[in-house]
Amino acid sequence: MIQQLIDRYKRLRAERFLAQTYQCPYAFIGMGQHSLTNLYPVLHYLGVPLKYICVTSESKAMLIEKKYRIKATTSLDMIMNDDEVKGVFLSASPSAHFSLASQVLKSGKSLFIEKPPCQSLQELDALIDQQRLYGSPVAMIGLQKRYAPAVQILLKRLRKEHLISYGLHFLTGNYPEGNALIDLFIHPLDLVTFLFGKPEIIACQQVAPASYILMFQHPHIVGTLELSTSYTWTTAEESLKVCTSSGVYRLSQMEELTFESKSSTILGIPIDKVHKYNKSIEHLYVRNNFIPILPNNQVYTQGFFNELQAFVNAVEGRKENIFSSIEATRETYRLIEKLRLAYFANRLDDDSTIDDGFVS
Repeated sequence: MIQQLIDRYKRLRAERFLAQTYQCPYAFIGMGQHSLTNLYPVLHYLGVPLKYICVTSESKAMLIEKKYRIKATTSLDMIMNDDEVKGVFLSASPSAHFSLASQVLKSGKSLFIEKPPCQSLQELDALIDQQRLYGSPVAMIGLQKRYAPAVQILLKRLRKEHLISYGLHFLTGNYPEGNALIDLFIHPLDLVTFLFGKPEIIACQQVAPASYILMFQHPHIVGTLELSTSYTWTTAEESLKVCTSSGVYRLSQMEELTFESKSSTILGIPIDKVHKYNKSIEHLYVRNNFIPILPNNQVYTQGFFNELQAFVNAVEGRKENIFSSIEATRETYRLIEKLRLAYFANRLDDDSTIDDGFVS
């Protein structure tokens, strides 16, 4: 009897997955390492029908057709003029994103664009205007941490809390291939904007090349951030600690979210200071490294799966929450612009300049 129930559950689960199909043809612009590692596998798993893959090299296009059995082209116009294509995934060089995104939006097709979609707030506003003008149904940015399961759980919990403060650490190794502010630091800056609302800069201090200590004031919380490329990629760290009136939330690498409640007080005296207190830690989300299924894959825990699924669901007219529309990320770009103009200047890629001053 139990075995029959187990077999029935497994069969229904498989049938439910196979029944989730997508009908609209899509195109993908770009074939870099990020796309191959994180994006293409998700699209294949979901069964998203890719009609075209667009790259800049004829030789690369030939290799793609042999490996993936998908039409590969170097002609962007071929995709833009194909009315069958309803959605376009764009993951190319960051410097080319704005120009390519503009062409997709002008075609009226839905657009998923990897971060950064552009290099400035002015360019982002131009993309917003183009979406409105040409009527692209869906336009979203690949800020995948907004879709990470742990972040979604934390967001819901924080809405019920009285917030006090937070501390975020985003620590990597050297980043010589681009601009750390727009390519790397966009992630933590967008995360705190998404979780806590519009930030105002209280202070900023540069402590090393491309390494900064920041203090932000949000509507209901104050936070500090350490954004740095002075550490190492081997043990790169992304961690967030949020202090509330009821306890402390800790988020580590998007893979573990815990809550530690505070001990009670009597007449303002903390009980754990005068009496043994058994600390209770609630595990709200933990990636299970033992069972190799989709929810335990980093592509899922980091948010890539959920963001891509949200895009194709929205394109196909299914009810879906889009957390990273182009317009919804404007506050993040406003913050980046203010940091770049008022504090970071152009020193992010200049190892010879270190500002020892404290700016407020």
